[in-house]
Amino acid sequence: MIQVQTATLGYPRIGKNRELKKALESFWNGTVSAASLVQTAQAIATQNWQTQLAAGIDRIGVGDFSLYDPVLDWSLRLGIIPARFQHLTGLERTFAMARGREGIPALEMTKWFDTNYHYLVPEIGEVWQEPDFSDFWATVERAKGILGERTTPIVLGPLTLVRLSRLELDLETTLTRLSERYTLLLAGLKNLGVLEVQIHEPALVLGDAGHFQKFYQSAYATFQAVGLPIHLVTYFDDLGEAFPWVIQLPVAGISLDFTRGQNLHLLRRYGFPGDLCLGVGIVDARNVWQIQPDTVMATLQAIQTFSSHLRIQPSASLQFVPYDSRRETELPLPLRQVLSFAEQKLAEVKLLAQMLQGDVQAESELTTRRSYWEAFSAFRPSHPAVQTRLDHLQPRDFERSLPYAQRLTQQPVLPLFPTTTIGSFPQTPEIRQLRAQWKRGEMTQQEYEAAIDREIAKCIRYQEEIGLDVLVHGEFERTDMVEFFAQQLSGFAFTQHGWVQSYGSRCVRPPIIYGDIARPHPMTVREFRVAQSLTPKIVKGMLTGPVTMLNWSFPRIDLPRATQALQIALALRDEVADLEAAGARIIQIDEPALREGLPLKPERWDEYLTWAVDAFRLAAGIAQPATQIHTHMCYSEFGDIIRHIERLDADVLSIENSRSNNETLLEIADAGYHHQVGNGVYDVHSPAIPTTEQMVTQLQMGVAHLPKEQIWVNPDCGLKTRRWEEVLPALKNMVAAAKILREEVYVSGE
Repeated sequence: MIQVQTATLGYPRIGKNRELKKALESFWNGTVSAASLVQTAQAIATQNWQTQLAAGIDRIGVGDFSLYDPVLDWSLRLGIIPARFQHLTGLERTFAMARGREGIPALEMTKWFDTNYHYLVPEIGEVWQEPDFSDFWATVERAKGILGERTTPIVLGPLTLVRLSRLELDLETTLTRLSERYTLLLAGLKNLGVLEVQIHEPALVLGDAGHFQKFYQSAYATFQAVGLPIHLVTYFDDLGEAFPWVIQLPVAGISLDFTRGQNLHLLRRYGFPGDLCLGVGIVDARNVWQIQPDTVMATLQAIQTFSSHLRIQPSASLQFVPYDSRRETELPLPLRQVLSFAEQKLAEVKLLAQMLQGDVQAESELTTRRSYWEAFSAFRPSHPAVQTRLDHLQPRDFERSLPYAQRLTQQPVLPLFPTTTIGSFPQTPEIRQLRAQWKRGEMTQQEYEAAIDREIAKCIRYQEEIGLDVLVHGEFERTDMVEFFAQQLSGFAFTQHGWVQSYGSRCVRPPIIYGDIARPHPMTVREFRVAQSLTPKIVKGMLTGPVTMLNWSFPRIDLPRATQALQIALALRDEVADLEAAGARIIQIDEPALREGLPLKPERWDEYLTWAVDAFRLAAGIAQPATQIHTHMCYSEFGDIIRHIERLDADVLSIENSRSNNETLLEIADAGYHHQVGNGVYDVHSPAIPTTEQMVTQLQMGVAHLPKEQIWVNPDCGLKTRRWEEVLPALKNMVAAAKILREEVYVSGE
């Protein structure tokens, strides 16, 4: 007799109305107390638990909630606290590690596997503080009061923590220390009376998991001795070559992702231990489409032959999707009916479990869902001309008309170490209110554009006063670097309440790609013309690249991602041509999400990078040789994909460098990268204002490793989340640093 349960692996934590974001920013501004912040956070967590309880979930994951980042929380609990933060305590320490403070740089921030969520990279050195799990135990106790025996603590696994850390201590010593601390944690949970703990080890799906096999085996043998049943959770891909030994680890259950990778194939090849619970990640936690009944049921029927104890669940934490699609009443009904956000995915989990148990009503519900998909297929917009255009592309469409060295002689002549910004300037409450008034119809299009133009003029004036060499218009008309463009392209849909967390208090509303993508009209030309008319200096045209547009949206599931990227690239190609015609001499096509889409298994990298780079080249290939193409990438590692970055053939690549301890810069230099590089010297995710001296030191590292003619000077990323009172002095210091560097080069005679 098959036993079927349901489970969750995590839940959105920003609040249905972004209550956490608002509370955090109010706390940082000094308008609410720490007690008020914690109260808001606990209210959100409680509501999350109650929602999952009401959905009938059997094993409800708890303890994944965080004020900023769960990886940071586990660093703190385990006592992994770098020396520069050890004199601080409480929330002051937490937010200093997350955001930095005057004279104290924050932890490095990078992407969580292949998602757009950013985590804070632990720094594991020789000196640790005592562990303190009191906050976690208290959360579990509080959850038990609401959920009872359904309470299932979520713990970040020790090997994943190490795998994603900056390790300054030898691996064996690190894991020995961690094993002792995790044992203490598990013993405390056992004393609380929980029936099971989830230990999340997504690092098991990485291609190098086998290198750590003996450490997994040793650690989990130690944990087993505590006597608390462990459910080992993996997601984002299949276990690959690690599958045979992972299923033999001494745990009570293992969760696998059946929405990505080849775990079903591995099950068929190796089987599954009869005494283990199999967690079936069958509801896609990273996209917003409803299950397709026939496909999902076929997969489930195959899986149930391998285990008599199944646990139906989302493929990962539901933090990657919004809360509730029922709130999106402005979307067309055929589209809305096939959307599934977190609450709908809970219902899908329950529905699939009922189907496996032979529930007749569940079959009726699946029939209804089939009818929704049929109605959506009839509704979905298509543009045959877009496909025709793709079919007729030629190799020359993906190439600049001259190679880099020859283009360079035709492009703008600028001072040594030219200074610029990445694009956006502060999005003040007044700017956001302006856009809201326009959307509500409280001002005409002409009045709105006039107001935006005044902000552009102010921004241009500030940049001229600061002394920047290449200016931007400030992007005041843009809510988000993806949403702004998607709203002007056919084939995208937009939510009102579809927020997801990117990091900390930063939330985004990813657009939904549901049809063919085309550009009805120019998207950025008007604002560019306004800005360029106000200054004799060069103003950059600012675009978001096709791969970032794709990776930061919820894509179609009926069309290859490569095809969707090329459709977007064609639209951007037309925009590049229109910007050139309007007088743009420099055009920036940002691709911060290029690496984010990289498959987790290295053997799949080349396929992805081939079409991803081709999409960028298609967008930029139409540019004339005299037009300088910039791109921007941040919070990613580049060393292992540098040949693909070179194939982008961008004239200037600007990078994040201030949080990565120059690692990104050194990777680029070591690879012999020949194009120009913008050395990110200002951490825009920290409220701290870097000094001129700090920036000079950062730039000197660049000069030591790259020819001086290659180096640009810029912040790490856009400035929209910062305040003017932080931005202006920081940029003044940046320009001063560039001037000092020019003088050093002049004096030295280099």
